Amino acid sequence: MIRGKKIVVLALCILLLAALWSCQTPAGRTAGEVIDDAGITTQVKAKLLHDKILTGLAISVSTFEGEVTLIGAVKTLGIKQHATRVAGSVAGVRGVKNLLKIK
Repeated sequence: MIRGKKIVVLALCILLLAALWSCQTPAGRTAGEVIDDAGITTQVKAKLLHDKILTGLAISVSTFEGEVTLIGAVKTLGIKQHATRVAGSVAGVRGVKNLLKIK
């Protein structure tokens, strides 16, 4: 009887380890890494919305492995550069890829 319980516990441990190991995205990232990127994206969006120069502009923000990508359109090169500085000021941002177009 005790041997049967040990086998069941061992099987459950193996299943648990397999489940934890499979908790990665197709890109090999963990759920925590994906959540970190989502948090960075949210913080960058909030900063862009609260910035007096950038408020009201349609700027799309995405983050992958700490690198923020900005997509949209702005009126001047100065505003484009300002958006890069604002996005880069968020904790956890490793780099900013600014794809904003000047219209």
